[in-house]
Amino acid sequence: MAKFYSQLDESLQQFITEQKLFFTATAPRSGRVNLSPKGMDTFRCLDSRTVAYLDLTGSGNETAAHLNENGRITLMFCSFSEQPLILRLYGQGRVVLPRHQEWDKFHAFFPDLPGERQIIAIDIDSVQTSCGFGVPIYEFQEERKGLITWAVNKGKSGLIEYWQQKNQTSIDGLPTKIFPD
Repeated sequence: MAKFYSQLDESLQQFITEQKLFFTATAPRSGRVNLSPKGMDTFRCLDSRTVAYLDLTGSGNETAAHLNENGRITLMFCSFSEQPLILRLYGQGRVVLPRHQEWDKFHAFFPDLPGERQIIAIDIDSVQTSCGFGVPIYEFQEERKGLITWAVNKGKSGLIEYWQQKNQTSIDGLPTKIFPD
């Protein structure tokens, strides 16, 4: 049975820390819902009502466009171990870019990773847990190295060129604001 909470207690924060995978979901007021898997060492609980993740360069930038439009975001973590649990965080997110005043404050929580694009900071509105009985049991083997290798090979100027070509608007045409106006 689902349970709702107003914040993350220590046990839920610990659960998040143990997960190797999480999912983000955002949607514009009108257009496609975006659901993305995320991994690597990119997620942090900053306190019981604030979380953030380091967003690496991807094929699109839907999350940024949607957050700039309306701020709504849902994050989901699910256990793939013997002990089942699904955890959803509902909140208001914002994009923190390297040019923003908050960047250094947030970036201090994360390792330096090739392909860093932005940080997504989320103020939690509510937290939901549910059973997860239908989620299969999987064993983590290792992180994929492809994204890091790709970013290193692109280099800083190659990443900027890629952002110009692929990351300035959502698939529905909304601006991501990755570059200053």
